Formats: sequence, C-alpha cells, structure tokens
Amino acid sequence: MTGCDQSGGLTWRDGVVPVSARFDDPYFSLADGLQETRHVFLAGNGLPGRFRPGFHIAELGFGTGLNMLAALIAWRAAGLPGALRFTSFEAYPLSAGDLARALDHFPEARAVAGPFLDQWAAGGAAGSRRLAWDGIEAEVIVGDARLSLPAWPGRADAWFLDGFAPAKNPELWSADLMAEVAHHTVPGGSFATYTAAGHVRRALADAGFAVERQQGFGRKRHMTAGRLAG
Repeated sequence: MTGCDQSGGLTWRDGVVPVSARFDDPYFSLADGLQETRHVFLAGNGLPGRFRPGFHIAELGFGTGLNMLAALIAWRAAGLPGALRFTSFEAYPLSAGDLARALDHFPEARAVAGPFLDQWAAGGAAGSRRLAWDGIEAEVIVGDARLSLPAWPGRADAWFLDGFAPAKNPELWSADLMAEVAHHTVPGGSFATYTAAGHVRRALADAGFAVERQQGFGRKRHMTAGRLAG
C-alpha cells in the first residue's frame, strides 16, 4: 500500500511525491518527473535545439519548479551566452520547505536549486517573485492566470502548459486562456503539454497553433505540442 502523510496542504505519496490536496493530482510524474519534463516540455518544444540568446519560456503552473530547473540544466549544457528567461504563472505557490522536499527526489535538479530555494524563502513583491542566478532570470507571477496572463506584457518563444489535469483544474485549460497563450507567443513560437484532451487540442488549434498529438511519457499514450504560424 502506498504511504501518505499530510503537510502544508499537500499529500506526500511515499514521502517524496507531492499531491495537491486542492486538485487531488500529483505535482510530477509518479514514474520520473524529471524525465517527463525533458520528454514533454523540452523535447515537445524542440529544446535545447531552438535555444538562442534571450530565449524566453513561459509556463502555466509553476508547481515545484522542476520544469524551470530542467530548462536551466539544458540551457547551461547548451553553452549559450547570457541568461535564459523564464516566466511562470502560479495560483498556489508552495513554501520553500515543500519545494526543497519535493526536489530532493531529483538530485540532478536539486544540485542547481540552492539559489532558487534561498531566494524563494526570502520572499518577494506581492503578486510575483523574481529570481536570478547563474544562467537564468525568472519571474513567478502569483495569482489567477485568467487575470494575470492577459495583463502580462511579454511574449514567449515556448510555452510549458503544466496545470493540473484538465478534468480537475478546467479553469487553466479554457479556450479563453489558450487564446491568451497564443496572443503571448512570438510568431513561430511553440507550446507543449502532457495532456491530449480533445477540448484542449481544439482550443489551441482555434487559437492559431498547428497542433500535433505526439507520443506521451511512460504510461501516457499521447501528449500535445504545436507551433504558431511564423
């Protein structure tokens, strides 16, 4: 039987996998969250091959920060000058302690997470947190993405769509929000997501992306990726 304990509004499955009490959904793959990130969000967006100086990733659902750290590891390995830009939208940020506990499950990510966790613990301006260390400049915009994304002035080269499952967190997968994702994507920019839900694919296609169903990670048969017309 799987063991669980409760802390900070989370269920900790086997002591290492955080599960949202609000959405009853894990924050990362029960198999291998770091490998899932690399398969879905990096490879799904053609990364690191598309990296260039000033490349900007945006994300719906910051979670444990694992996607950001995986992107940073790939950016450093690519050897490009300057910093990767990363913007994430998160309604329910975790505490620094919960982040550290979750990332301890991934030694490769945890090895580069020290400055992130230190800055996170120090807090930030109301509504957002700005983070910067070797190779990355990041901002986590705290609040309802349905309000904060339309007000965001930026546009991303690639999107990580990583909210909780559409059946459990439908607000983060609405047609209106997918249209905002497209509006905040550069021409030729991309998205990737673990979900292959039909209504999500249709919303992204209606927003202007050329949508493709791809092989999923692990036991998930399919995922979705796409490009905006250049």
